[in-house]
Amino acid sequence: MNAKKTASATAPIPRSGAAAPPTALRADARRNRARVLKAAQEAFAAEGPAAPLDEIARRAGVGAGTVYRHFPTKEALFEAVILSRVQEYVEAARELITDQDPGKALFTFIQRMIHEGGLKKDLADALTGAGCDVMGALSGVTKELNDSVEALLVRAQEAGAVRDDIGITELMTIIASAFLANRAHVGDTALHQRVVTVILDGLRGGPTKTGEISTQ
Repeated sequence: MNAKKTASATAPIPRSGAAAPPTALRADARRNRARVLKAAQEAFAAEGPAAPLDEIARRAGVGAGTVYRHFPTKEALFEAVILSRVQEYVEAARELITDQDPGKALFTFIQRMIHEGGLKKDLADALTGAGCDVMGALSGVTKELNDSVEALLVRAQEAGAVRDDIGITELMTIIASAFLANRAHVGDTALHQRVVTVILDGLRGGPTKTGEISTQ
């Protein structure tokens, strides 16, 4: 059975309203919001959703009240950070979709996701559902991510670079599993790279790596 299917990497997906920036802020308020987001990105990357808002305010050089004015809850702030991260991946996947080497394009993207998932605890927590519940609110942009990655996968399979018995669900499950594995060995970049190498080797197409996955 062939798991390939047509993917669209360009269909617009509605953005999450809770994470979208207001459009009518004064210049100083926009600057404060940007500082809070930058500080939150750093704090959540290091500590995940458990990062306290007071620490984020300190990193941003603003009062806690300023943080709450822009983001009424920690969940809203975390959602905004994850939305920006996932959108970066969507854009990266779309840039790679026209690469002349479809296999290399997909493998480059997978390497980036797994590498950054090992460094950024918030990304790993969000995409694996570990202790946070924001991905339901971001279902639109995560679908957009899946569609974009699926387009890379289908092109790589059509080029014979990737085994044809997996689909986007299996691929994203593999990536999420690598996130979880890397979280158990934070800072061990050599181990992370070996994990990526094994994953990519398992995905490659070839005489012994195509067809149905055996359940025996």
